[in-house]
Amino acid sequence: MAHEQLNVKDVTYRYPGSGWQLQSASFSVAQGEVLGIIGPNGSGKSTLLKIAARVLLPRTGEVFLNGKDVTAMSRRDIARLLGYLPQKTESHFDYTVQEVIAMGRFPHLKGAGFLGPRDISVVAQCMIQTGTEAYRERPLDRLSGGERQRVLLASVLAQEPKVVLLDEPTSALDIHHQVKFFTLLSRLAAEGMGAAVVTHELNLASLFSTRVLLLNDGRIVHQGSPEEILKSEILREIYGEGIEVTSHPSSGRPMVFPANLLEGENNAKS
Repeated sequence: MAHEQLNVKDVTYRYPGSGWQLQSASFSVAQGEVLGIIGPNGSGKSTLLKIAARVLLPRTGEVFLNGKDVTAMSRRDIARLLGYLPQKTESHFDYTVQEVIAMGRFPHLKGAGFLGPRDISVVAQCMIQTGTEAYRERPLDRLSGGERQRVLLASVLAQEPKVVLLDEPTSALDIHHQVKFFTLLSRLAAEGMGAAVVTHELNLASLFSTRVLLLNDGRIVHQGSPEEILKSEILREIYGEGIEVTSHPSSGRPMVFPANLLEGENNAKS
């Protein structure tokens, strides 16, 4: 059985002044797995990820990282094991791409905090992995949204974490870079990293996830393989009518489409 890198147990959360709440939620991320987290807007996906990353403290429940309660761990110790990429990040300084990625080495630096030969090597490798080496000297604020997102991913990978939590990391990427991103994530998982990815791209979640977690209205309503979760009857219950599921022609994984689109294709063939 794969070692569980992250274990979230029965966490709840309520935002001040809001009637919405995250209800008792539990999930885990094991070594070598990619967990796709899906659900409608406002279902609690980002909140759940923030709790797992210790950005938010749950009202009740516990979070364990590599078997340790995160409340007993320092920020540096957490950062050595867990990388977190939120939906939006702000930068008010004119750092270059290489400097931003090098910041990911902070949890591993000692003494005066200067980068050693291995740190420099890790930063260079992360730039190659994410395709960001071509603009290493460019300021971060002069990049496109997609380029910036890949730089931030490289900075997270530079931490050399055991598990990564990524909140809609491909929202600013075109389809080619989306596929490249998830292919990279799959390769890192095959090398032993665990990953949880919030995404609205149901088909990418299907193609690249080991397991899928489906939220709705603050509750985890289903967990399982893509084949178990991405079914017409389940998705219609959560997202509404007008959804059809077919199979990918190569992998056989479920593919999700608007029903009227498929009807139009069938009518065109007849």
